[in-house]
Amino acid sequence: MSKANRGMGPGGSRRNGPRASAKGATRGKAPSAGQEKAQGAREKVAAQRAEARRGEVRRRALIVGASLALVLAVAIGFIVVRVTAPPAQAGAAVSDAAVAHQVASVPAATFDAVGAGTATGPQPVSGQPELTMNGKPEVLYMGGEFCPYCAAERWAIAAALSRFGTLSGVQFIHSSPTDAYPSTPTLSFANARYASKYLTFVPVELYSEKPDASTPTGYAYLQQPTSQQAALLARYGGGSIPFVDIGNRYVVTAAQYLPSALAGLTWSQVASAMHDPNSPVARDIDGAANMITAAICKLTHGQPAGVGSSAGVTAAARSI
Repeated sequence: MSKANRGMGPGGSRRNGPRASAKGATRGKAPSAGQEKAQGAREKVAAQRAEARRGEVRRRALIVGASLALVLAVAIGFIVVRVTAPPAQAGAAVSDAAVAHQVASVPAATFDAVGAGTATGPQPVSGQPELTMNGKPEVLYMGGEFCPYCAAERWAIAAALSRFGTLSGVQFIHSSPTDAYPSTPTLSFANARYASKYLTFVPVELYSEKPDASTPTGYAYLQQPTSQQAALLARYGGGSIPFVDIGNRYVVTAAQYLPSALAGLTWSQVASAMHDPNSPVARDIDGAANMITAAICKLTHGQPAGVGSSAGVTAAARSI
């Protein structure tokens, strides 16, 4: 790919609502009509998420491992989920260079037009050591290929990372056909590689999309986290996925938008819609990507300059 939850957990157990921005009014001025509209849209997403959360809580329960020692003892068994029905077989992963390029090349003008969009922002973390690798800030992603909320979040992560470097090796998949938001189109980071002079990216796909009745989630184990990664997930994410740690300064503990806007779309249609600032997909994905970008720019001291100072990132920064 060229440069250019306590969220919903594996079963959608917990989600955070939008972080309402208190910066809509500055220097005593009332919020603009555009700001009020954006805030109203985010409040609507919050209401939809709350309803989805209630339905998912009734359907399955998420139980977090009692201690890190237990996590290590059972490798990646720190997320224990009661699955109500055996999952169906998901489709095969495919490579698509054209779609990958589209995801990586959303125009700056589109990002600027979207701003924060209808997405929610990362949560700040303070008083903790910075998460780094090879002398650069680290972005850690933890999720599962079967998870529909992870499916939504990956689009935004990929778009944001592509503004700082080159993401390659992604494959296109669908989330579980039997979970909430069935068969959400997405991409997998299981074999992803990332090159950037600004930051490092460490993806961990804990579970695949292949059924396996012997595991806690009903899906086969895929990648094993380190003890540090498991500890971060337990500490900040409460054990639920998707989870994104941005340098230990910001964390995403829930999908930043609902997967519903992606329902019934092909991978190509999602990627194409990301280029249209008026599409619901762009307002969700590009808005979330702008917020992730804004958080990363806090760690890179605004670099690269053209990204950190852009109108879309500046607007998104007000919501984190």
